[in-house]
This record gives sequence, structure tokens and C-alpha cells, in this order.
Amino acid sequence: MSIFPASGRLAAAATSLLTAVSLLTAAASAEDTAGIYQRCLDRAVGFLQSTGQAPDGSYAAYAGPGGTAVVATGLLKNGFRPQDPLVAKSLRYLEGFAQPDGRVSQKDSLYGNYETCLAIMCFSAANHDRRYDELLAKAERFVKKLQWDEDEGKQVDSYDYGGAGYGKHERPDLSNTGFLIDALAARGRGAEDEAMQRALVFVSRCQNLETEYNTTPFAAKNPDGGFYYTPAAGGLSQAGQTPAGGLRSYGSMTYAGLKSMIYAGVGRDDPRVKAAFDWISKHYRLDQNPGIGDAGLYYYYHTFAKALDAMQIATLKDAAGVEHDWRADLLNELARRQKDDGSWINENSRWLEGDPSLVTGYALLALSHCRPGNK
Repeated sequence: MSIFPASGRLAAAATSLLTAVSLLTAAASAEDTAGIYQRCLDRAVGFLQSTGQAPDGSYAAYAGPGGTAVVATGLLKNGFRPQDPLVAKSLRYLEGFAQPDGRVSQKDSLYGNYETCLAIMCFSAANHDRRYDELLAKAERFVKKLQWDEDEGKQVDSYDYGGAGYGKHERPDLSNTGFLIDALAARGRGAEDEAMQRALVFVSRCQNLETEYNTTPFAAKNPDGGFYYTPAAGGLSQAGQTPAGGLRSYGSMTYAGLKSMIYAGVGRDDPRVKAAFDWISKHYRLDQNPGIGDAGLYYYYHTFAKALDAMQIATLKDAAGVEHDWRADLLNELARRQKDDGSWINENSRWLEGDPSLVTGYALLALSHCRPGNK
């Protein structure tokens, strides 16, 4: 005879049924997510094979080797091997840009830091047999030499200090410095690395948060915890200024700043990380790059994914208190935006996002943080 009364047996059965349904729903959801990921990846690879890649292995070669490094890294991060033909051709192409001084770019390129950092990330991902050890060591020395520090006559109180940049002025900015930090992290460098710590000085000054690490005049004028482009050369935000003269925070730089701080060893309980994450929670969205609309949208997606992956979180709450599985949200948005030919492209062509190969590379980098099992 059962020790449960009839009502208790019914309640237990109902609980068991709900549990089973919940488990089945979770399993179906995981299967759906895995299916979306694989379809996006397969279609993107089809585009790269049929249309995107030039015979010499390059992508968007008119803009230098950076686009090729972005795409090849995206493939490697999504499980492709260095010897896969699609990747191997790009690696050979990039090898041709390795210069005696360590840069991996054209000799007269104004984008030496950007291109070499992207190459470091690519060759590091392909270096399972250590074939690129020498190239990577030289490239690391080169980008560290470009960093603004005492060798350029900059002391720690200079707003240039610790940053990296490009162009004739080489004014440092958070985007270039973020790629420098990515490259150093790809080389296994962490909080103990002097270049990483110098970069952290610059990154902290790009945040709209007054702390002992940031005494720039901009933070007090817009103290929302987000990040902007640069405090150097008078300060600049691609999102513009507040009426009080503050530099507006925006999505791609806030995620880049958060990710960079974590890579540099800043803990999750640090006020800088907390403030950045609070900004992200208040401005959580994937239909645009918060603060600047559709400009740099796919660059935004890849910094979004890097930062939240670095935070080691599966979900977060938005300003309305709604819980989000950010990987599922990102996958669905990428799937929605993927073109019939498997590529991605931004209708806003600013920052080269009118090029489907480069944009597909950014999408692949974002996609890599959504791989099944990557939790």
C-alpha cells in the first residue's frame, strides 16, 4: 500500500511530469541552438569557399592583410584546422607580410599595430605545432614597441600612456589598444606582463568612471560607467558629446573595455568591472550598437561575445529585469541577418563593414563564442 494519499500521488506525478517536460524543453532548446550554430557556420563557409576568398588566399586584400587575419582566425576559432585548405591558403598569404622588424603588414602601412595584432591572434590559433614561434615572438616585440610609454617620452600621467593607435598621428585609442590586449592574451600574457599593465592604464582612462585609475576630466561629466574611444588628443567618442562636454559611452567600446580589463587581470568585484557591467545591463540589445546605431554593428557583435564570454556568465538581466541567454540571443540575431549566400554585410558601410568578407569574419569570431558546449 502506498504511503502517499491519493492527492499526494497526483501531486508527485504532476511534479515528475513537469520536471520531464522541463528537461525535454531544455534538451530541445540546446538542440535548436546547436542546429542554428551549425547552419550559420556551414553557410558562412560556403560563401567563403565560393565567393569570399581570392585565389591567393586573401579576403578584402585592398584594405591590407587585416581582413584575411580576421576571417582565418574566425575559422580556426570555430574548429577548423591550420591544414584545412581554406585556412592554409590564408596562412600562406599572411606569412608573406611578415617583415624583418616583426610587423605583419605592408612596410609603409599606417595600420601596423592593428594588422600585426590581428596576425598574432591568427598565427597563435594556428600554432599547434609551434611552426610560428619565431614569427610570433618578433611580432610581439614589434607591437610592444609601438605602445605609447617612456620610450616615446610619455610618462604615466600622459593620457597617451599605455595606448596603441594607427594613422599618421598614431593617436592611441581603445580599439587599437583592445586588439593589442587581445594579441598579448593570445600569446599567454596576463596581469604580470608589463605591456598589459601599461595598456590597462590607458583602458581605465577610457571609462566614464572616476577612480584612482582615472582622473581625466571626462569621467565626471558623464559618469555612467561605459567606455568611449579615446581620452588622448583632447578626447573623442564616436557617439559624440553630452551637453556638459562629456564623452558619450557606446556599446562596442564598452564591451571592448570590459573584455580588456578582464584579460589584464582586473577582477569581477573591481568597481571598474562592476560599473561597465552595469552599463551593459542597462543597454543590452542586439538590434544595434548602443549609442551609435548600425555603425560598426558586426565589430560590436564580436566585442559583445568576447566580453561576456570572458565574464564567464551564461545569462544576464537587462534594465527591465528580463533574464537573457546572451549566446542564444546572439545566435538568433546572426541567423536572422545572414544573407542568402551565407555572408553577412552591414548596410552602414562605415569602418569597412560594407565588405562581406570582413563582416563575415567578424560574425565568425562572434559565432565562435556560441559554439555548442562553450558555456
